[in-house]
Amino acid sequence: MSQTSAKPLHLLVLGRPDWGEEFPAWAQNHARVEYVDSVGAALEALRSGPFDVIITRAADFIPFQSHHFSRQAAAIIDSVNQGVGIVGESGDLEWANPLMLNMDKAVRERVCHCCMETFAWAQAETKAGSPEVCARRFSFGAKDHRRYEMTATPVIDRQQNVTQVAAVVWDATATGRLQDKIDAIDQAGRELLSLDATQLSRLKPHERLSLLEQKILRCSRELLHFDNFEIRVRDKTSNRLDLVLSSGMPPESANIELFARTDGNGISGYVAARGRSYICSDVKNDPRYIPGIEGAQSSLSVPLHLHDKVVGVANFESAKLAAFTEDDRQFAEIFGRYIALALHLLELMASERQTTTGQVGTDVLTEITAPVNDILTDVENLVEDYIGHDDLRHRLRTISENADRIREIIKDLTSPKSGITGIHAKRPVQRDPVLDGKRVLVVDDEQVLRETVRDVLAGNGCHVATADDGVGAIELIANQAFDLVLSDIKMPTKSGYEVFSAAKEANPNTPVILTTGFGYDPNHSIIRARREGLAAVLFKPFKVDQLLAEIRSALTTEKPA
Repeated sequence: MSQTSAKPLHLLVLGRPDWGEEFPAWAQNHARVEYVDSVGAALEALRSGPFDVIITRAADFIPFQSHHFSRQAAAIIDSVNQGVGIVGESGDLEWANPLMLNMDKAVRERVCHCCMETFAWAQAETKAGSPEVCARRFSFGAKDHRRYEMTATPVIDRQQNVTQVAAVVWDATATGRLQDKIDAIDQAGRELLSLDATQLSRLKPHERLSLLEQKILRCSRELLHFDNFEIRVRDKTSNRLDLVLSSGMPPESANIELFARTDGNGISGYVAARGRSYICSDVKNDPRYIPGIEGAQSSLSVPLHLHDKVVGVANFESAKLAAFTEDDRQFAEIFGRYIALALHLLELMASERQTTTGQVGTDVLTEITAPVNDILTDVENLVEDYIGHDDLRHRLRTISENADRIREIIKDLTSPKSGITGIHAKRPVQRDPVLDGKRVLVVDDEQVLRETVRDVLAGNGCHVATADDGVGAIELIANQAFDLVLSDIKMPTKSGYEVFSAAKEANPNTPVILTTGFGYDPNHSIIRARREGLAAVLFKPFKVDQLLAEIRSALTTEKPA
């Protein structure tokens, strides 16, 4: 024998082989030898540490090998993170690994019950001549809201008799919670986008938005368990993030002006500018965080993607430290796509630019094709991540099917609308005693709507001035006196609320009517203006009669002393 390594060999010798004086002499200089007299002692020695060589007589080798591999197999079964057991015909647990034995008694009893069901089923199958009897899958709940899944495999002998059932059980609580979230996303998508065409056709734009807000609130709270959140929409011109919906957030958050910029605009501005989600595990140690809910400790912010554009941001907050996980981020991103698409759908439906049903339908379908494809892509990526989880993959496929059905739903939702309806080609000029001689300022960045309203009011005896943005309107208010101001809310530069404030500052008794073509309330403009004396709100599209009725009402309402 020769030694090829500087490290001495570690030998295990079973019994006392008759090898003369040569081996002991060599071993004394080149190896460390441990002698044992029985197979059991050899197995104990093997558990205590590694050996380079095991030496035994040929007669002892076979039983030693059998015992050794049997113990190895038992060790492997004992070490797996699943409960493994054998249930006999009587329904008793005949053998189990430590994990199974440490499970709650009620869980073990449920396992035995499922195995007995499998036993009876397998017997019936074999008697009926079934060529193959496969394993069965079970799911059940336990105390502390834990969930378990198991497979029960019949053990069949050569005579086709069922002798035992082998059970493998694992704690599926985490997987179940993940499935709950997938169910929530599925439900949220259907809630937001499977809108009832008949119901919506009877609603005004602001009522449609109110319905959407209720759906978002319910989905976020009840399904995704996000209680404190705000949704902001990105203004295309100014990059300002207008607050459109919030829940559980303090009132002062509505006054925080944020822009889609990486610096100085909090996490929401950072996310909207970069188009990437952001998990803030500890708000106290994050310089980007702007205080939201009282006692907030963590937050999750996701961009609202509409195809390749970021149209807004959704921000969720929690009073728990590190409350949001990577799974939360993934699902919130998909939910955010649904929100963006739903808001965009309302904007398209309320658009005053379309004139025919067919054109609206074509434009809406064109606009939503890419966003729907993005949702489907996100879902497919999740499907790839959860290979082996058939139930989860099935739920994700359901989301795909729901998103795909949106295209068909849109066809039922679209209908012809314009900014102002009830216009006839020729309207006779008529002097209205309430409107005659009144000076009215009309402010709207849409030329067609602005000129149409001007013509309607002039035809009823008003003296009308117009402005195509907030800056021009405020300049006119500073230099002229008006009996009434009619202003759109969303405009480039200065907003409708700023026009309202300027009008009230110039003359607190001047009635102001705000209009909006979308239906949402950026920065809670309508709510704030109503508290400060707003006369009325008109949601586009509105009828001529409705316009005139609101103006008459505003001009004849008695002003406070």
